[in-house]
Amino acid sequence: MSKAPQTSPPFPDEAAEAPDKPGDSYVQSFARGLAVIRTFNAERPEQTLTDVAAAAGLTRAGARRILLTLQTLGYVEAEGRLFRLTPKILDLGFAYLTSMPFWNLAEPVMEELSAQVHESCSAAVLDRTEIVYVLRVPTHKIMTINLSIGSRLPAYCTSMGRVLLSALSDEELDAALDATQIVAYTPRTIVDKDELKTTIAQVRAQGWAVVDQELEAGLISLSAPIRNRQGRVIAALNISGNVQRNSAKQMVKAFLEPLQQASRTVSDLVARRG
Repeated sequence: MSKAPQTSPPFPDEAAEAPDKPGDSYVQSFARGLAVIRTFNAERPEQTLTDVAAAAGLTRAGARRILLTLQTLGYVEAEGRLFRLTPKILDLGFAYLTSMPFWNLAEPVMEELSAQVHESCSAAVLDRTEIVYVLRVPTHKIMTINLSIGSRLPAYCTSMGRVLLSALSDEELDAALDATQIVAYTPRTIVDKDELKTTIAQVRAQGWAVVDQELEAGLISLSAPIRNRQGRVIAALNISGNVQRNSAKQMVKAFLEPLQQASRTVSDLVARRG
């Protein structure tokens, strides 16, 4: 298989960038604290003060004040010169997950779907140009990276991403694609923006997406939307498989109906709760 993309954000310095003159309501010190948190990732699980300051675009003194504040609050711990996040940081992420209306509702439906089709099943939401995994029921290991809750992948070349992008207005879609660093992960990856827009328009019309080895060689993914009570797409649900077991056509023929039924079931549960 080809090398899969990194799950860390594609623009490492983006965390340190502040909006242009956001106004009096913008709390710069809070934004800097979040920037410091975001400097820690799989490639940088432990960092010195100098590392953090450079990655966050801060002075050493500013980074030190933030790290010591986070340490006092229990979100960071220090060992010698090295700082690392503590498990308490998960509280921030799970506060979001537990506030999502389909968090508890979708998991049993996804487990049943995965058992029915004998393939991995995931749910994701859109964050600007990326999808973020919020639920996952794995079966076979089909990618060279381990996907888990919080993992990020580019939206433009993933089936869940295309379902979520298809729910945007034309203006929002243009803005998302313009902000996307479009690269060819495989020879099959669509990198032309006009072709991407045509493909996403087809997804919008048919209500589902299939991506055939555009993210990684051998990986095929089929996705459908999850909607809230107002009919707005709030997440996407997918089935992922390997080309050695099923072609894209075979996946659509065998799995599209149960996938759409599962997405409708979750959407109905969300609507009843809301």
